[in-house]
Amino acid sequence: MTLVARILLVPYAIWILLLTLLPAEEAGRVTGIVAVIARVAASWGAPFDAVYAVLEFAANIVLFAPLGMLLALAWRRASAVVLIAAGGAGSVAIELVQLAIPGRFSALSDVIANTLGTAVGVLLVRAIGRHRRRPGEGGTP
Repeated sequence: MTLVARILLVPYAIWILLLTLLPAEEAGRVTGIVAVIARVAASWGAPFDAVYAVLEFAANIVLFAPLGMLLALAWRRASAVVLIAAGGAGSVAIELVQLAIPGRFSALSDVIANTLGTAVGVLLVRAIGRHRRRPGEGGTP
């Protein structure tokens, strides 16, 4: 599983880079669903800006959770802190590069959400792994 996770990590990382580093109008073709949902919520009376901010934060968590899962599967012996820090460092790098891309905006909230997503993925894999290893509870010893 380690080799498979490392192989899958490459296209997933490329996908994240494309979503986060393409000019905003190009990336918006994929990420525009956040604005669509926020508009629907606004039509029901919710403030568009607030809904959009919450959805964008949640979308960043969802985007980086699989990265955390793949990191945890690819480097099973690495500590969770190291893996989460790697996801956070990658997010910081993305946000710094976005400073130089017209139409893109860097935000500390993106770094927080991306790092949180990485943490969710890493901790989910670790929790499932611990549950499976518990003897006497249906897991393999």
